[in-house]
Amino acid sequence: MSVAIVILNFNGKKYLEKFLPKVIENSQDGVIYVADNCSTDDSIQFLEINYPTIQVIQADKNRGYAGGYNNALQKIKAEYYVLMNSDIEPKENWLPPLIQYFKENPSTAALQPFILKYDRPDFFEYAGAAGGMIDSLGYPFCRGRIFDTLEKNEGQFITSVVHWASGACLMVDANKYWEVGGLDEYFFAHQEEIDLCWRFRRAGYECAAIASSEVLHVGGGTLKQENPFKTYLNFRNNLILLHKNLPKKLKFKTIVLRLVLDGIAGIKFGLNFQWKHLIAIIKAHAGFYHYLFFYNQKQKLSVKEHAVELFSKKIIIEYFIKRRKTFKELG
Repeated sequence: MSVAIVILNFNGKKYLEKFLPKVIENSQDGVIYVADNCSTDDSIQFLEINYPTIQVIQADKNRGYAGGYNNALQKIKAEYYVLMNSDIEPKENWLPPLIQYFKENPSTAALQPFILKYDRPDFFEYAGAAGGMIDSLGYPFCRGRIFDTLEKNEGQFITSVVHWASGACLMVDANKYWEVGGLDEYFFAHQEEIDLCWRFRRAGYECAAIASSEVLHVGGGTLKQENPFKTYLNFRNNLILLHKNLPKKLKFKTIVLRLVLDGIAGIKFGLNFQWKHLIAIIKAHAGFYHYLFFYNQKQKLSVKEHAVELFSKKIIIEYFIKRRKTFKELG
């Protein structure tokens, strides 16, 4: 079984310096590549001097997470890809459990390890935690992370099929990846892995999170939480996600309700004098309409559609009204 571990880099020399040694030390079962998104720092020179045996695949411009990976993966021959953020430190023996799960579960398309905070490794990390879920309104959350509440890792989660696997450290079956069209480059960054996993599930495949595999993640290495561009991408891409993947009978009413809820979020930003984030939401809605009316290269599955189960409860009601902060409390 051939595994390509592909680290996406954009001006991330400091992360390569810090984390690449551990990736190499703990990833003997995979071949490591760096996909560079046209960095302007000295990342490439650093790699050439210190890690000359690692193959670097350079993009002609910053293509974001989705485009950067699609560009690189097209040039790599492997049975499985691991899409790994540059701020990930894998623990010892993290890769064999993922490989073994794929061997034993041929209907699986995507896996993730459990993702823990780098600075507090006894807690789950925001970007994936113990596996991703999504509710009927399109709000993503995780086992071990609901909105901004992180749970301590006390062994409460086991290996399980989930709705989506985190793009922070995402292992995919290469054939299935291209079968459903790869990552959607229109997304650029944020929630593109949720879209990919939703398409996997629509194609009849499964996604899972593996308890016996763990990595540490810094998080926010490219876009900080307070960056308005991150707000723009999250709000725009979530609407596109719903438009692409919801059944026709649910699509219109769900998106209308989400537009209303987004408006309420915008008002909250305004009341807190966070004007840049309010403007980002307005721009996100404009970007969604642009996608609807002017984008002519929308991905469509070329396989038989399967029904996809979503989390039945509304996570915003459970979290903000019923004050249920942990996954166990959701019932």
